[in-house]
Amino acid sequence: MVKPAPRRRVVGHLTGRYQVSQRRACSALRFCRASIRYRAKGSQFNDASRGRIKDLAAARVRFGYRRIEVLLRREGWRVNHKRVRRLYRQEGLSLRARAPKRRRSAQLRQPQFIATAANQVWSMDFMHDRLADSQRHVIRLLTVVDIYTRECLALEVGRTFRSQDVIHVLSRVIAQRGRPQAIRCDNGTEFTATAFDQWAYANSIVVDFSRPGKPTDNAFIESFNGRVRQELLNASWFATLAQARRAARAWHRDYNENRPHRSLGNRTPAEFAASAADT
Repeated sequence: MVKPAPRRRVVGHLTGRYQVSQRRACSALRFCRASIRYRAKGSQFNDASRGRIKDLAAARVRFGYRRIEVLLRREGWRVNHKRVRRLYRQEGLSLRARAPKRRRSAQLRQPQFIATAANQVWSMDFMHDRLADSQRHVIRLLTVVDIYTRECLALEVGRTFRSQDVIHVLSRVIAQRGRPQAIRCDNGTEFTATAFDQWAYANSIVVDFSRPGKPTDNAFIESFNGRVRQELLNASWFATLAQARRAARAWHRDYNENRPHRSLGNRTPAEFAASAADT
């Protein structure tokens, strides 16, 4: 079944094709002329209410659009739940509505922004591999990447990692190149621990946790881990933990200084970082 054309389109077709007035076209079709000539006047109101909705959502991060509608009505705004819901969703306020429990440094409601300079956003994750002597000897790799320059900031190898170990690695990198504004990571226990949360809050670093089942929220580190897996782990056979650490340090240096990166115009991350610092 073909859907009928909107009334304004039909009236516009008659007035243009047969050179009749709008009044006569509406009379012939039995349309209300007031509905054809009506123009919405709510754009300025939407802009004002949109700004107030964002302010309320920032102040009360646990409130959904229904409670925000109640607050708006208390302030004298003439809104209904449909308008509030539409503006609420257009502003992306429903993204990341929940943060890890009792995390002071966790990011709430903020959509991910694009890094425009070095040291704005870092990304980190863990990888796993096994030594050659036994299937039970598992090693872990902590990877840290600067999203803008694509530099590998840390590639640490160990048998186990606790939140204190992650803090130690990040503190060492910060001492070398400065503090980032935000760090993206998943919801691993090392990143959601109280000690890491307190460290991030004390250093004014926002922790941007990925949504469960959404690896694309941390796509840069996932891509980097794929390169580590292909070029280091799958291409090597580690007999001891010390050998794995030596190979990781060599690959780390080669990645930053010699390996061309396609998204950087086939420059190395170190070359791109140097040119970005000059500009």
